[in-house]
Amino acid sequence: MNTRDLPVVRLKPKTDARPIRHGFPWVYANQIVTNRRTKAILPGALARLEDSERAPLGVVTANPNSKIFCRMLDRDPDAVIDKAWLAAKLTRALRHRERLFDTAFYRLIHAEADGLPGVIIDRFGDTLVIQPNAAWADVLFDDLSAAAAEVTGVSTIIKNATGRARKLEGLDENSAIIGGEVTAPVPVTMNGATYMADLTGGQKTGLFYDQRANHTFAQRLADGARVLDVFSHVGGFALAALAGGATSALAVDGSTAALDLAKQGAEATGVADRFATMKADAFDALTSLGEQGEVFDVVICDPPAFAPTKQSLDAGLRAYERVARLAAPLVAAGGYLVLCSCSHAADVSRFQKACNRGIGRGGRQAQLIYTGFAGADHPLLPQLAESGYLKALFYRLDG
Repeated sequence: MNTRDLPVVRLKPKTDARPIRHGFPWVYANQIVTNRRTKAILPGALARLEDSERAPLGVVTANPNSKIFCRMLDRDPDAVIDKAWLAAKLTRALRHRERLFDTAFYRLIHAEADGLPGVIIDRFGDTLVIQPNAAWADVLFDDLSAAAAEVTGVSTIIKNATGRARKLEGLDENSAIIGGEVTAPVPVTMNGATYMADLTGGQKTGLFYDQRANHTFAQRLADGARVLDVFSHVGGFALAALAGGATSALAVDGSTAALDLAKQGAEATGVADRFATMKADAFDALTSLGEQGEVFDVVICDPPAFAPTKQSLDAGLRAYERVARLAAPLVAAGGYLVLCSCSHAADVSRFQKACNRGIGRGGRQAQLIYTGFAGADHPLLPQLAESGYLKALFYRLDG
């Protein structure tokens, strides 16, 4: 590939190129000169990005079907984007994860922060689950999956084509197993607990690695405690708490399949005698437990993204406030309340204010004792706030 043969995408006159030069990885459609040539670019094609004065900014991937028209791949305008280039990115990411973890269970690629925009890769031992959430990764998926297999040595690769991000890119939802096979949920050990990850039918890639560090902190609060884990998925905080010495844990989720996996995880962890589940809408469960006068030493609420976009921010913040209002009365005097958000649009300040209001409306006073974020295998690109999506607020309530 000769990069000089790539189509050129140019910023509109008076469009400030400094954010791009300083590391911001996206160019929006309304910042691009639109002409016959740009309209003819195929989704996922490579292009050379120039500023309004025709100075090169780098090699990008373009998608005329997306509001994010360009995603920066390499700031070297002569960079060749091929299998070797992909392997170099994967190798760099792998070296970091191997410093962090003794076993091969982690997020290997965290999109823009690891230099592969729109790409998520989670590793489950000998299996990789790849989410190509940008058009270019779909176009180059064969090279991407082959490079990933060579760099990591895995035998099984799953393409997970589900999720909102692919819809925004105009992509299909055709998932597939690329070599190897998956016949059962994969056991994943973290913080002394065993989680069962459904790699082909579960949420996202099958397990949420991002909360691992927050599970660790919660364990320090859970020894000898009664724990309630709402929006528990496959055991989430509940199994970590039991592994940390909790006397009991109740996991609440709306998915029977997720709770079945949570029960399997409790068996594998050896804590099934202290573990219980409740299939229910989370808000209904919180209301019902409150009406019954139930109290717990530690209450954790880790809901899905209530505010995935700026348009949904206000409604999402009201939902987070409602969670806090309903959960706060369930915490025993001197106990702990953990409130989480994975919403890109709700930054930590807005999320904390919503939680504070909810706790107050729930009739409680609180100390904020710790703020957690995603683990180090989910690095944050400093120029892109969206890459730092996860927040976990740990409160100690009055009493």
